[in-house]
Amino acid sequence: MSSALLSIRNLRVSFKHENQWVEAVHGIDMDVFAGKTLGLVGESGSGKSVSSLAVMRLLNEKTSRIEADSIQIEGEEIKGFNESQMAEVRGKRIAMIFQEPMTSLNPVYKCGYQVTEMILQHETVSKAEAKKRVIELFKQVMLPRPEAIYDSYPHELSGGQKQRVMIAMAIACHPKLLIADEPTTALDVTVQKEILKLLRQLQAETGMGMIFITHDLGVVSEIADDVAVMHNGEIMEWGTVQDILTHPQHPYTQGLLACRPPMNVRLKRLPIVKEFLDGQWQGGKEQILHDLQITTEERQSHLQQLYSKEPLLRVEGLKTWYPLRKGVFGRVYDHVKAVDDVSLVVYEGETLGLVGESGCGKTTLGRSILRLAEPTDGKVWFSGIEVTALEGQALRDFRKQAQIVFQDPYSSLNPRITIGEAIIEPMLVHGIEKDKKKSRGLACDLLEQVGLQASHYDRYPHEFSGGQRQRICIARALAVNPRLVICDESVSALDVSVQAQVLNLLNRLKEERHLTYIFISHDLSVVRFMSDRVVVMYNGKPVEMNDADELFEQPQNDYTKKLIAALPGRGEIKIG
Repeated sequence: MSSALLSIRNLRVSFKHENQWVEAVHGIDMDVFAGKTLGLVGESGSGKSVSSLAVMRLLNEKTSRIEADSIQIEGEEIKGFNESQMAEVRGKRIAMIFQEPMTSLNPVYKCGYQVTEMILQHETVSKAEAKKRVIELFKQVMLPRPEAIYDSYPHELSGGQKQRVMIAMAIACHPKLLIADEPTTALDVTVQKEILKLLRQLQAETGMGMIFITHDLGVVSEIADDVAVMHNGEIMEWGTVQDILTHPQHPYTQGLLACRPPMNVRLKRLPIVKEFLDGQWQGGKEQILHDLQITTEERQSHLQQLYSKEPLLRVEGLKTWYPLRKGVFGRVYDHVKAVDDVSLVVYEGETLGLVGESGCGKTTLGRSILRLAEPTDGKVWFSGIEVTALEGQALRDFRKQAQIVFQDPYSSLNPRITIGEAIIEPMLVHGIEKDKKKSRGLACDLLEQVGLQASHYDRYPHEFSGGQRQRICIARALAVNPRLVICDESVSALDVSVQAQVLNLLNRLKEERHLTYIFISHDLSVVRFMSDRVVVMYNGKPVEMNDADELFEQPQNDYTKKLIAALPGRGEIKIG
């Protein structure tokens, strides 16, 4: 075996907390080879990103402490390098693609300038030559209209385009090692597939080594040669991608594999990582299927009962168009047809899945149904009442029965009020409970229903993890006892293990509270697990609508087939 491109021995990372040092990474070893990809897998907080940032020396020196026996790049010891020496290493020998491109790109500078700056910092070339190189890089990462994007600001690009700009910046100086930190999280499956293909292609062309950080073992199966599984700052398991995915040895790895919704069977609920660590699923895949699989007979009985009822929601010819204006007088010259002639029904007790890529209109459709976005044309009926004709108090009464859980729980919660106050707020708005003591009791009950504690009532949003904040948002939506809940990408940015817990919670609450869901997502495996029927949207229109199982097993539309084909390695339960 050739010598490692990156070699780490006994890496320890500690952070200062209340004047004490708390160790977050506990003496890990790691080797990465030229032309090979190491998949670094684990949940948030496992130490994946911290380990990589420590190697790059990008952690705050005042609040962090990095210790190691050795950190070598191409056989050269860099552990003792000073800041000016590390500045030469970063970008030129080791580059990093950060998880969130919007916060990694400077919003006040144009995209082209930011990549040009990277080249000028490390290489002796003219500005004109650097600009030419950047446009070539933008073509290489398959950005449309590269010259226009060179002169565009980050906010003018889509998430996938911003991520490609970050990749272009990372590879601008031909690094020997590329660290890709969750580069595809929350991206559409089709964009994700293109970015994975692009990274593999760049690696084949340049021979660079790569560390690919993710919590999704399905993505790892598409790109990695070897896999290291991290948990609580330690490496639990290391092996080839084939061995880890087909014969995982550690219960934590088994749990990560099993908590992802499978595409080949329908389960009553998803197993969670904690159950594997507690030894509950020692029987593996066979035990899970025996205990949790829904039989064909059970499924048919459920659907027959479901569709014998009257629809709760009916949408007819709904359009939501946004005008495009130009000139001094703002003349309308065209429209963005976000939702374009959509008709559908949702039955009481049903979960209707809405899938499609970013920009297909699924979120706008959900918001238009609730009149959070005003429809241009068409009608919506809820329980026999025409929602599109409601005004004033009647519209507020409707919104008490129909709630929404947004994608980003942090921006959905007011950081200045406690989570208890956030849950009580809709009760006060809709006049459900005006007595403060009683409303506090109801909020505490809701917190416990969603798997939190009543004692959390007086805490603020920043004191909770992403999964916990999403539970708070669910509790707030349930505070007014709705009949319909629209879940808009409500689990897309969560770890697979936390995602499994939230999906199980949504299904449990649906049964207990007799809820109806519209479940919006770009993640097809999650949609199949949750949904009774699925609507596939493209360019503001539904292109296919069918029973969830039938749609995924026998898709009719070419666009649906394309979405399903882009799913990375998520075919079946894999535990070993």
